[in-house]
Amino acid sequence: MEKLTYAEQAQVLSEALPYIRAYNQKIVVVKYGGNAMVSPTLKQTVMGDLVLLSLVGIRPVLVHGGGPEISAALKQMGIESRFVGGLRYTDEATLRVVQMVLSGRTNKDLVNLLGQQGGRALGLCGIDGRMLQAKKLEGPEDLGYVGQVTGVDTKLIHNALKMGYLPVIATLGVGEDGTVYNINADSAAASIAAALKAEDLISMTDVRGLLSNPEEEDSVIPVVELAEVPGLIQRGIITGGMIPKVNCCVDAVKGGVQRAFIIDGRIPHSILIELMTDAGIGTMFLKGGTAACA
Repeated sequence: MEKLTYAEQAQVLSEALPYIRAYNQKIVVVKYGGNAMVSPTLKQTVMGDLVLLSLVGIRPVLVHGGGPEISAALKQMGIESRFVGGLRYTDEATLRVVQMVLSGRTNKDLVNLLGQQGGRALGLCGIDGRMLQAKKLEGPEDLGYVGQVTGVDTKLIHNALKMGYLPVIATLGVGEDGTVYNINADSAAASIAAALKAEDLISMTDVRGLLSNPEEEDSVIPVVELAEVPGLIQRGIITGGMIPKVNCCVDAVKGGVQRAFIIDGRIPHSILIELMTDAGIGTMFLKGGTAACA
């Protein structure tokens, strides 16, 4: 990569200033997963970017899944991974592994990485303080102990932020009767962002954003208003696994989040490019009108 001149470096910093000012003390929820979570290099880059955001006065909240790690642990234990409609079928044996991996190794590895980058992180999961209240997800097929969020208690998150910690949240929920549920990370992040009235929800995926032509990665649609989403689904622009991700963005914005983004986590510093530059990098969802800083 060609090295920037001093003037170009200064221009980059100057361009970021109004965004830093606009986001000062605002909460930004980041849903973390996909290849950005598998690659050690990308993982370190993402953690460094989150620490940078916190150091300039932004308050990030990291919500993570752990699909690849869970699949690897299940395979090691001789338990078959099974998916129904893109969601992991979760029986009792699978749930024990999900709970062990998500709230254990994966969560603490991320907390440790943030610490290595100079941040102060606090690992949590939705069971802590009954943060993520849930019930069994109903659908055409039984998914076992897969749940949907029915409520979010934000006390622990706010307390962590007030003490200067970056909350790292594993997506497990708990029912009224104490049953533990595996919660889809996109859905959990949307519920958490709405409950926190976050400024932004950023969903890191393995695609460039919403594409007007699925065959062309450069055909990213930069801005989508909520009223446009049904038409984009009808036209086949939003299809397959992108539909639930987009619906989570829609739910977050309807719930009070100012903006929701789908960005490509495979691109280094994608969070900073989206939040801190004029160009952006992915697709932004908003109610309508002009975004203040995106």
